[in-house]
Amino acid sequence: MSEIVLDGASLTPAAVEAVARDGADVDIAESARERLRESRARVEDVMATDEAVYGLNTGFGSLVNERIPDEEIRSLQTNLLRSHASGAGRYLSPEEVRAMMVARVNSLVKGYSGVREVVVDHLVTMLNEGVHPAVRSRGSLGASGDLAPLAHMSLVLLGEGSVLGDDGHVDGATALERVGLEPLELEPKEGLALINGTQLTAGLAALVVVDAERVLEAADVAGALTTEVTMGTTASCDAAIQEVRPHDGQRETAKRIKRLTADSEIVESHRNCDRVQDAYAVRCIPQVHGAVRDAVDHLRSAVETELNSATDNPLVFDADRVDSRSSGGESAAILSGGNFHGEPLALRLDYAVNALTELAAISERRTNRMLDPNLQEDHLTPYLADDPGHESGFMIAQYTAASLVNELRSMGSPATDNTPVSGGQEDHVSMSAQSAHHATTAVEDAASVVAVELLAGNRASAFVDDSLAHGAGTGAACDLLSAAVRSWDGDRPLDDDIEVVADLVRFGDLADHLAGEYPTE
Repeated sequence: MSEIVLDGASLTPAAVEAVARDGADVDIAESARERLRESRARVEDVMATDEAVYGLNTGFGSLVNERIPDEEIRSLQTNLLRSHASGAGRYLSPEEVRAMMVARVNSLVKGYSGVREVVVDHLVTMLNEGVHPAVRSRGSLGASGDLAPLAHMSLVLLGEGSVLGDDGHVDGATALERVGLEPLELEPKEGLALINGTQLTAGLAALVVVDAERVLEAADVAGALTTEVTMGTTASCDAAIQEVRPHDGQRETAKRIKRLTADSEIVESHRNCDRVQDAYAVRCIPQVHGAVRDAVDHLRSAVETELNSATDNPLVFDADRVDSRSSGGESAAILSGGNFHGEPLALRLDYAVNALTELAAISERRTNRMLDPNLQEDHLTPYLADDPGHESGFMIAQYTAASLVNELRSMGSPATDNTPVSGGQEDHVSMSAQSAHHATTAVEDAASVVAVELLAGNRASAFVDDSLAHGAGTGAACDLLSAAVRSWDGDRPLDDDIEVVADLVRFGDLADHLAGEYPTE
């Protein structure tokens, strides 16, 4: 994707990744520009009346009843950005900032926020020219949206704040000048429209969805490979078992394991062995991975909706569309609501963290079965070492996996917490940004745990009769793994190997390599 055209209706997690990670350019559909112009005209129609309208000529939060004089309305928007840019913690990475920015632009161009085209055009130019505001990562409560992070982002539009640079931060005015932009003076409604939304949460969640799906695919590969090298059976993936418990994720996972091990001579070599059943970590791959797959699908559904939603407050509508209780003039209606509340994402992000924790937990248990001399098959050496005792092999790699599983289990559920703010006016918040940060960490941890299993499985294959071929998918995976890391020649630090393979998992290289390498039906 070299260019993403935003229309307020079709932004996908994959497109967010293209902008955030691959630097794809952004453009605005002409139909969306027309909606922007119509929405702005409605705001100006309302401003021509003497009515008090939240966000246009009143204070914010618990100061909602403070009427702002006409001569202070523009400075009200500037003060809003300045005061709300009060976050803390590390700065978001450029990819996190870009994910938030493209999500914010797409929400604005739906045409319910009342901003001018020039505001959107400035954000688009910043994206296309690599102007990435310095945004503190902490401070959002997920209602009213991601206020503090979006305020840090938006300050740069005014020539204030700062921008991430190769050699430190650059002030906002200088950054704009370098790309030919003049600082903006915000008009009524624009400051609130820029910062009142869920776009940090949605942008991060979009990347989590993409990464989590790749980790799931890699976990299936790792589970299939472990099944082979531990002389397990794929009978537990038989379609008949899944048909009588037809969860979508379970059925898909079983199909994938069967496809990955298609034509595996290793699996066929012990078809009539004495083992009655495999341990749960192998036998229940369809059930556990499948449940994780369903959880990630649940998150994807919410993210796809959120990316293409208007989430600020108030929202601007045609007067004929709403009832008479709204604020506005003859052609416009302005409604206050709660679309900024991040709960639809927060709950599903926490669910995804729990699911990824289980994915990592079962992966770590499979790794242990390849290493533990009390559990492993006779053809494997303790910890897969060439000279056990003198060498420790993969012993500490499994410790690392166990440590990451512990971190995953310790994350908690931010969405179930609540701290009232703004004098009790904002008395229930979602903490969705915290959920998104946790999910980002969770997907990174799970990728590393799965990477350890893949490395151990590839190493364990060296102890399998080399006259027996892997399955089509597992064999292709082993080829990639063997090319990505140095061949085994005794004990060595494995941290670089783990990082290399975790990146193959998270950024799709493993999935791309396997595409076309084994049957899809």
